[in-house]
Amino acid sequence: MLDIKFIRDHPEEVKKGISLKGTDPVLVDQLLDTDKTRRELLVKSETLRAARNKLNRDQIEEGKKIKGELKEAEAQLDKYQQDFDRQIHLIPNLPSPLAPVGKNDTENVEIRRWGDPRKFDFPVKDHLELGKTLGILDFDTGAKVSGSQFYFLYNEGALLELALIRFAFDQLMPEGFTPVITPDLAKSRYYLGTGYAPKGDEAQTYTIEDEDLGLIATAEVTLAGKHADEIIPAANLPIKYIGYSHCFRKEAGAYGKYSKGMYRVHQFTKAEMFIYCLPEESEQYHQLILSMEEKICQALGLPYRVLEMCTGDLGAMAVRKFDVEAWMPGRNDYGEITSTSNCTDYQARNLNIRFRRPGSETEFLHMLNGTAVVTSRIPIAILENNQNPDGSVTIPEALRPYMGTDVILPKK
Repeated sequence: MLDIKFIRDHPEEVKKGISLKGTDPVLVDQLLDTDKTRRELLVKSETLRAARNKLNRDQIEEGKKIKGELKEAEAQLDKYQQDFDRQIHLIPNLPSPLAPVGKNDTENVEIRRWGDPRKFDFPVKDHLELGKTLGILDFDTGAKVSGSQFYFLYNEGALLELALIRFAFDQLMPEGFTPVITPDLAKSRYYLGTGYAPKGDEAQTYTIEDEDLGLIATAEVTLAGKHADEIIPAANLPIKYIGYSHCFRKEAGAYGKYSKGMYRVHQFTKAEMFIYCLPEESEQYHQLILSMEEKICQALGLPYRVLEMCTGDLGAMAVRKFDVEAWMPGRNDYGEITSTSNCTDYQARNLNIRFRRPGSETEFLHMLNGTAVVTSRIPIAILENNQNPDGSVTIPEALRPYMGTDVILPKK
């Protein structure tokens, strides 16, 4: 969430910023009205409490009167505090001045491209057809056991997922990222605090009945929650993690023709980069995460492009965000395989994560996240870009030591 003091002091700046994200600026006025009443009731309650404490034993009637007034004031304060807590979380993080202005994803800006899409001299198969003929991908059994948008991986398909995770870890550990395997469940405070809504049209989270738990949509949730309510010495920053987890997303709604197969599924595995840092360093670490995403794509030989999200496509948490889209021959277009967001201190305020410089007051630190590899999407690009006329798929050279083979052959 944003700092309420900043909102009070800069209401027009906040209105302008959230308008660029497509959020109604009226929410700022509503919040400030609630905040004003809340603060007045807080003063009133404290004044009544102080007056009650000054009474002596003989002032029984006066004490009863103050007690009644205090009870009413505290009830009103509780209501307005709840309204305040709800309303302040409706105000998104303000976009960076560096973010391109735009209304939606059609106005995202292409930054650069790497690699040339391969030109095939034979009919191209998509990853679903390849996965079936190679005997590595099975949506039919996934649907039988778990429902639509679940799948089984076999043989080299399973090995490819494991190879991608270990490959990503080996790329990031030399850069100071600590490898972590996180829980796949988190308390509501953490998935809400990182921006994953459990209800409504934007719902992503599978919640556990009668438990304050939800299946995480990304290790961002658990890695962010790891340091909740802590004060970290400035000398210990940055803290960099590469976290492994399974990820679960409802993916409700219609997403169009490009969502078939592995591109949009309910469960997948991901290696997630996460950084805690000093506020003045978050932009440079954002660029570091992006550079690592590109390094991984280049090592795998995947043609890609980098897009910067416009203000209207940033989401609530991020001030700036980049997507990396790999060329996917099966769709004859690029498809998102990684993204990275700088959330500045927005999530840190939600989760009360601060740092202290020597001799100074505590401050909220900055938090960034980015995908290293997502094993439901990068395999699409690997299979489709590296297919051969006989239906086999050549393994990228960087993955061969992990796979123990150079090629995946069709199953007879």
